[in-house]
Amino acid sequence: MPEHFSKQFDQELEHVRGRVLEMGGLVEEQIKDALNGLANADLPLLDKVVSLDHKVNMLEVQLDEECQHIIARRQPTAGDMRMVFTVIKTITDLERIGDEAEKIARMSRNIYQSGRVQVPRFTEIKHAAELALRMLRKSLDAFARLDAGLAAQVVREDMQVDEEYRAIIRQLITFMMEDPRTISTSIDIITIAKAIERIGDHAKNMSEYVVFMVKGKDIRHLSLADAERAALDNDN
Repeated sequence: MPEHFSKQFDQELEHVRGRVLEMGGLVEEQIKDALNGLANADLPLLDKVVSLDHKVNMLEVQLDEECQHIIARRQPTAGDMRMVFTVIKTITDLERIGDEAEKIARMSRNIYQSGRVQVPRFTEIKHAAELALRMLRKSLDAFARLDAGLAAQVVREDMQVDEEYRAIIRQLITFMMEDPRTISTSIDIITIAKAIERIGDHAKNMSEYVVFMVKGKDIRHLSLADAERAALDNDN
């Protein structure tokens, strides 16, 4: 490839990577606003989360089109093709994280609009959400820095979010059995907890794509130990 075409191609890839991080920032904002809305009964903030979802969806469509154009025009090979593949997969997971944030906002709005002002197990929900948000930030940082080692940390942390989710479910089941009046709210909280668990799953997916992009190794169905070994292997 002539040098000026090569430079143009590099610029196009960097532009796309930058827009992925922009999309990640929007999704992170959605999650934080949804949780703040839940904590503070802030209905306008919850409405903002729902309305922001269309912007995330639009970014996914635009980035997907850009990737298709890059493939058609540049016919990337090897590492560049892995980068384009990673972008396509990552924006799909980011869009789905945005959907989960919207779900948290909708369930929170249901709780407060129906006059159910007490949110059971909110401390546990907040802790699980902080873990999932940390996973998202790390996966985006790993993508930005092409850091397979950091991505491997996200894969391990997903186990912690899953355990937090199971603990919340156990606690809410006990809560409903002890006081049936809390069943409606508890069901909404279970939906919120599941959305947080799914956010962690999508962040894990994104980190696995980073390992593929950097190392050329698919770790999606490996054991945790094998996945970490592949991510940290210095032999590309």
